[in-house]
Amino acid sequence: MKRLNFMMAVLLSGSMLLAGCSSSQWATKSNTTKGAVYGGTGGAAVGAGLGAIFAKNSGKGAIIGAAIGGAVGTGAGVLIGKKMDKQQAELEKIEGAQVETVTDSNNLQAIKVTFDSGILFATGKSNLSAASKDALVKFATSLKSTPETDVKIYGHTDNTGSRDINVKISNERAESVAKYLIENGVDGSRLVTEGKAYDEPVASNETAEGRAQNRRVEIYITANETMIQQAEDGTLR
Repeated sequence: MKRLNFMMAVLLSGSMLLAGCSSSQWATKSNTTKGAVYGGTGGAAVGAGLGAIFAKNSGKGAIIGAAIGGAVGTGAGVLIGKKMDKQQAELEKIEGAQVETVTDSNNLQAIKVTFDSGILFATGKSNLSAASKDALVKFATSLKSTPETDVKIYGHTDNTGSRDINVKISNERAESVAKYLIENGVDGSRLVTEGKAYDEPVASNETAEGRAQNRRVEIYITANETMIQQAEDGTLR
């Protein structure tokens, strides 16, 4: 009975939260507005549930950012949202980069950037093409302008070849991107790489088109502790 009452309370809280806006209104909110929603300390159970849903759906199982523990204030969430809005606008200008809004482990606004094989790699390779280097130079410039973020780089493959080969290639792809970003002035201490092999496909591996979509690199940009502290202090610009 206690469990039933708890679930009813959570559902009621969720209904109250969603009652104030339609689904179309939610879809058009800026990062700034969503930063206020996610950053608020009220409705902790509902907020944590929404954060988990968005992180799961957008990250395909990836852990987005390092959890700092404790709730981030509403005002801090707004400032972080503004900062992410600005960087996302910069990144959307890069040819071959798909830029999305996601939510990190702290229920704060974050950015996901996907580079596909057509920009980055030939099939079965991990060396960067000339076109991909041009894109990553612009990407590095944006990262350097916002040093208060952490960057996680995931390499992915299709299912062609053995698992061992694909683990190796996916790691090498992520590392190639990280190394080139470092060569272009990004602080290496901000970067973490991981190869996911073919474990997280975004399309069917039964077709050539699907395999091409699965050969990709995904990069997550999240607020680090410095940005969060600056936002809490009201000094983040």
